[in-house]
Amino acid sequence: MPNALHNIRRMLSSIIEIDDKEWDYFSAALEVKTFKKKELLLSADTICKNVYFVNIGLLRIFFTDKNGRESTFHFAQEYDLATDYESFLQHSPSKYFIQALEDTEVVVMTHDMVIEGYKKLRSGEKLGRLLTEKYFILYCNKIQALYTLTPIERYRAMNKLFPSVLQKVPQHFIASYLNISSVHLSRLKNEPE
Repeated sequence: MPNALHNIRRMLSSIIEIDDKEWDYFSAALEVKTFKKKELLLSADTICKNVYFVNIGLLRIFFTDKNGRESTFHFAQEYDLATDYESFLQHSPSKYFIQALEDTEVVVMTHDMVIEGYKKLRSGEKLGRLLTEKYFILYCNKIQALYTLTPIERYRAMNKLFPSVLQKVPQHFIASYLNISSVHLSRLKNEPE
């Protein structure tokens, strides 16, 4: 398990100072889990109790409309976090699903563990604030892109943000992330840079 926790420690250390004693305390509560391709980590209408750090693999965060049509909100690739922060923080039913798009290994941080980390780590509250700010900015950028960027601009931005997603993700998931049809996506892929 120590090797499985190397990446999350490196990510945390890039945000805050965390000494060996703090890491030993914090890492003792971490759990490593694996999910098969297409397996759900979170279902809508359940309370999100975890933050997932993607060690290996790829996750899709999506929601469904009243007709059951899926819309991809975000992809969480290796070394990213995935959760429904609103549900996680407010203990309210989630509006999102989180699904493994390939066999995926995650490090699980529970709600209780995150709250305990705020108290026990010297910079725990700073870590929580910075990660929440990162997620807030992700939401803001996603919403702004839908209103201000053309489909080709969104496609190019997605390729910068998720360089390998086109090789790993079904086209209809990418089209839903861009809020366009699969036919439109096919045309965009053939446009010159």
